[in-house]
Amino acid sequence: MFKMLHPNVQARIIINFLSKLIATMIFPFMAIYFTTYYGAKAAGVLLMMHVIIQFLAGVYGGYLTDRIGRRQLMIWGEGTKAIAYLGMMLVNSPLLTSPGLTFLLMLVIAIAQGLITPASDAMLIDVSTPESRTFMYSVSYWANNLSLTVGIMIGGWLFSQHLFELLLGLFILSLVTTGLTILWITETFIPSSEAATLKPRFWGLGELKNSYMQVIKDRPFLLFTLSGICVMTIEYQRNNFISVQLAEKFSAHLIPIGHWLTFELDGIKMLSLLTTVNTICIVLFTVPVAKWLKNKNQTAIMYTGFVLFAIGFSFSAMSLNLTVLLLATLILSAGELLYVPTRQTIMADLADEMKRGTYMAFNGMIYQIGRILASVTLVFAPLIGSTGVGIFILGCGIGACLLAAAALKQAQKKIGSLKKS
Repeated sequence: MFKMLHPNVQARIIINFLSKLIATMIFPFMAIYFTTYYGAKAAGVLLMMHVIIQFLAGVYGGYLTDRIGRRQLMIWGEGTKAIAYLGMMLVNSPLLTSPGLTFLLMLVIAIAQGLITPASDAMLIDVSTPESRTFMYSVSYWANNLSLTVGIMIGGWLFSQHLFELLLGLFILSLVTTGLTILWITETFIPSSEAATLKPRFWGLGELKNSYMQVIKDRPFLLFTLSGICVMTIEYQRNNFISVQLAEKFSAHLIPIGHWLTFELDGIKMLSLLTTVNTICIVLFTVPVAKWLKNKNQTAIMYTGFVLFAIGFSFSAMSLNLTVLLLATLILSAGELLYVPTRQTIMADLADEMKRGTYMAFNGMIYQIGRILASVTLVFAPLIGSTGVGIFILGCGIGACLLAAAALKQAQKKIGSLKKS
């Protein structure tokens, strides 16, 4: 079925796999790098700046790709990342070590990636059909998870002692992704005549504001985005409340290995185990589930996925029992397999085809806002306890369903009114 996808989709999945592989070899470990040179507090501030810069670049990238097209922005971004990786390699070489320049080059990479993402997301919608999108998003999600797993494993082994060699490999891979983008990706979007007249005002903040105000006024898409924020608030509990709960309260288990050896499973290792189980489930079952989803009711499956996802995370927050935690992880993994491709497919249908880059960038806010709301949970968790947090997570799941249902109802009304006019 992969060969049946548009060549641009095939190319982008492969390119994105290699890009994510590159990124996860290094960026998850940069907190350690900057802590070594600047201390933990300064490292936290630097990494927060990195996230904010990439988010702002994504906002501008969404606007820009609707003005100049997809391919040009993707080539520019991939090429810029390759140059920045070369710079990072040179300032972390046997001859020179400069954490300051390393951070500045990381910001360049963040800006480039921020510009690439909405262009890439919009391009996938441009060349896909409603019938093929569920499978396309499933395969893309599978490739992302596989690249994350492999990248973190390689980076974990090489980062501390072989940073220069690792960066050399990253530079070579980034050249490959740039070449593949130039050779394989074709332009899929010709800006409207109205957008073309705005092209010379490259940095127009007024036009940027107007572009996103149009998205905010699109009530169905706004409600669907709020639904996504509820889902992301659930997902980021793993790195916030659940991780703290396990680290502080999970009783260490001695797991026998054979007749003579035992393995101590503490809270931190338990979190790692649960994350691994979740990743394995996604990697093993994404493609079979994608085939099963074909010609099924996408909306009903999305709601089912939301509910299972919320139930799994709710029990993960409330329980410290090993068996319950593993069972909860299997349940949330099933929910994830169901909701991710179906939600993305429905979202693609809701986006205005002439402003897809802007719409995709606006949707990207669900990750940042979800991360913030999940971190806020730690503030009120001592007041409501783990049971209260579990109920809050279930509430987020119900909220995701209700907001998505309201969005689709509004969209149907909008289509009906357009037909009458």
